[in-house]
Amino acid sequence: MRCRHCDAPLSLELIDLGSAPPSNSYLSREALSSSEKWFPLRVLVCTRCWLTQTDDIVDARDMFTEDYAYLSSFSETLLRYASRYVDDCVERFGLGPDSRVVEVAANDGYLLQFVKEKGIPCYGVEPTHVAAEAARAKGIEIVERFFGEDLGEELAAQGLQADLMPANNVMAHVPDVNDFLKGFARLLKPDGVASFENPHLMQMLDKLYFDIIYHEHFSYPSLTAFSRVFETNGLSVFDIEEIELQGGSMRIYAQRSDTGRRPVSQRVTDFLERERKAGLMETSTYLDFPLKVQKVKYDFMEFLIAQSRNGRKVAAYGAAAKGNTFLNYAGIRKDLISYVVDKNPEKAGKFMPGSRIPIVDESWLRKKKPDFVVILPWNLRNEIARQLDYIREWGGRFVVALPRLEILQAPAASTGLSSLRSPWPEESTTAYPV
Repeated sequence: MRCRHCDAPLSLELIDLGSAPPSNSYLSREALSSSEKWFPLRVLVCTRCWLTQTDDIVDARDMFTEDYAYLSSFSETLLRYASRYVDDCVERFGLGPDSRVVEVAANDGYLLQFVKEKGIPCYGVEPTHVAAEAARAKGIEIVERFFGEDLGEELAAQGLQADLMPANNVMAHVPDVNDFLKGFARLLKPDGVASFENPHLMQMLDKLYFDIIYHEHFSYPSLTAFSRVFETNGLSVFDIEEIELQGGSMRIYAQRSDTGRRPVSQRVTDFLERERKAGLMETSTYLDFPLKVQKVKYDFMEFLIAQSRNGRKVAAYGAAAKGNTFLNYAGIRKDLISYVVDKNPEKAGKFMPGSRIPIVDESWLRKKKPDFVVILPWNLRNEIARQLDYIREWGGRFVVALPRLEILQAPAASTGLSSLRSPWPEESTTAYPV
């Protein structure tokens, strides 16, 4: 394989997670009688431009199909975050009725609905039909296509250039990063701003968030790598912010290289220096990651096996891509986790890809009263624990597996989560870090 950006041959391997089906390819009951397509899941690092990327195996159009079921509006955390983002950008960049906001990967309109409420013209680009229809139901105009240079030029020729182009958690989903970014350079107004949010590679390596690795994620961003990719494709970075979303993300602000006049913030220089000190441009930094990830898997498997032997019931919450990566890498099936609860009706009644664990609605928790609920989308653990705090009624407890295995106390509505200090299981003499 060659680098998606600079075309250099790739030889440095970050991790090999075996093979798995695409993480959002949920199965209908009828599909259970058929075989699934499994693909190698391996991540490589380019030692020329330092872009970290998934082995080029699966075509994007095989994953982002019409029935792709990820919808952002089911998370209250994401909705509150989107509302604050819009408020901040309106104030910072002076947006108003004469401006235009174009969101790339608009999903179900979770963000643009707040732009629309402010009377600012907007539209979204969203290639998946289910999400596009959900956005249209909110009164948001959607261009239902994949974004790139051709579409950017086409929309610009129609007079639909943008003052602000948010692209949240989409860069990693793009196989051709060069074509994608050229689209922004074509569609932005001369003084327009694009913002890109993505989980940060440095956080993934430090906190062992390996479950963000799946076939839909073609790259794992760092500012070191992406600032180079941007410059090659007509954009320049002028600011960066760190945000807690997704366990530690970065928001990059960019402008057109030919016309942008915003000064480069000191935060960009400082951020690049932190990445340099963290060793993101050193081969040795990437070599011990697989052993650390392996320990996370073993701890989680030992926990599940111990609960099964002791007759305890374990369920999971959140039929998300993160969880599918973890479940398939660990080889976990419904004998260890009986079912996965999800509030998205597009997923309920289906089955997790690979593990084939059934996906059910939340009513199952009260009916089945599991002893443990594993929170698979760990980045939403506080929100989910507050939502499900009623499991305390029968002594139920929450579990997260990343970055280390923890058994959590279900919080009261006004408190955060805290870890139990006693080892698990009670019959075991092994004390796991909590």
